[in-house]
Amino acid sequence: QVQVTESGGGLVQPGGSLRLSCVASGSIFSTDVMGWYRRAPGKQRELVAVMANGGSTNYADSVKGRFTISRDNGKNTVYLQMNSLKPEDTAVYYCNAVVRLLTAQGLLPAQNYWGQGTQVTVSS
Repeated sequence: QVQVTESGGGLVQPGGSLRLSCVASGSIFSTDVMGWYRRAPGKQRELVAVMANGGSTNYADSVKGRFTISRDNGKNTVYLQMNSLKPEDTAVYYCNAVVRLLTAQGLLPAQNYWGQGTQVTVSS
């Protein structure tokens, strides 16, 4: 199966920066899309930024110009560089990977996998 593991969360002051990392591991043939979502207290999970393996990206309006997503396709890894952080960025950040597995039965359809989440707290 597939494991998705995030790292890099923590406590930072407003205006500061953090870099999140996520790696997908397992019998992976390809990672079609990798990206980040977040859930703030009392709110629904929302898209932060995603990147397809061809390089196209999609960002939430609230993070455009402050956050940058990047990938290392060879390592099934995605990063989120977060700059100019605001208190409203406080949330649990989840990594998502849309993965195709190669099994003894052949290539499976793409499936969604989620990490366990990493807490980002922006506070003075």
